[in-house]
Amino acid sequence: MLSKTLQKALNEQINREFYSSYLYLSMAAYSESHNLPGFAHWMKLQQQEEVGHAMKIYKYVHERGGRVELGAIEQPPADFKSPTALFQDVLNHERSITAHINKLYEKALKENDYASQVMLQWFIEEQVEEEASASAILETLKMAGEKGQALIMLDRQLARRGQQ
Repeated sequence: MLSKTLQKALNEQINREFYSSYLYLSMAAYSESHNLPGFAHWMKLQQQEEVGHAMKIYKYVHERGGRVELGAIEQPPADFKSPTALFQDVLNHERSITAHINKLYEKALKENDYASQVMLQWFIEEQVEEEASASAILETLKMAGEKGQALIMLDRQLARRGQQ
């Protein structure tokens, strides 16, 4: 059985994951409006992953006898300064999610909730991957610049995500 404190914190994380989904969908829309279909494709796959993360926690709360309570999802930004700024925002967002996951893990440790610790370990590992992926794309953008052939090549590379 989940404690009320941990149940509340997990419900808040479900909201963050759905917000993440909404944010990535907004980033996809921005990318499409700037003729970057590969960027949009990458963001749409990321959006789907975030829904999966929310549902993983949703299922876990129910399996532990808790109750999911969904809150309002904040409206994400719609405009970004540039492709580089877009991926800087992605990296910053993922770092924020990592910090929240780490706080959840600390709560589970404090409460000696071993099952939650095991479940959250998956998210900790996932966040390492999320940050590494965003960071690699951001560094490529910084090296390549935002105009010309390099940006087009990166856009095409991002379009292949999920096909490799």
